[in-house]
Amino acid sequence: MEKVKLKHWRISKGFTQQQLADVLATDISNYCRKENGYVSITKQEWKKLAATLGVSEEDIYQENDSTLHNTFFDNSGINNQNIGVPAAVLEHLFDYISLLKSEIVRLQKELEKK
Repeated sequence: MEKVKLKHWRISKGFTQQQLADVLATDISNYCRKENGYVSITKQEWKKLAATLGVSEEDIYQENDSTLHNTFFDNSGINNQNIGVPAAVLEHLFDYISLLKSEIVRLQKELEKK
């Protein structure tokens, strides 16, 4: 479920997704997935977000879905609905993918130097 209260307060307080991603020590794509409800937001992250936005946790908090209910696209372009993978598992996979992408960029830069 999209975190409309979080998004409302982020925009009204003048914060970008990148700024809140930095607060959570994540990349913007992962933050975007959190705000759009694809990835769970932990209790600790809710606290950090509320403190940064200067609002109470109750003002921004919305329940996390226990499973991914949004659309998932694979490389075939086929739209797969309701894949039923727990959001926590997907969150770890997305984090790992982000880590791998960062490592690829680092290695490419290293290779260019040689």
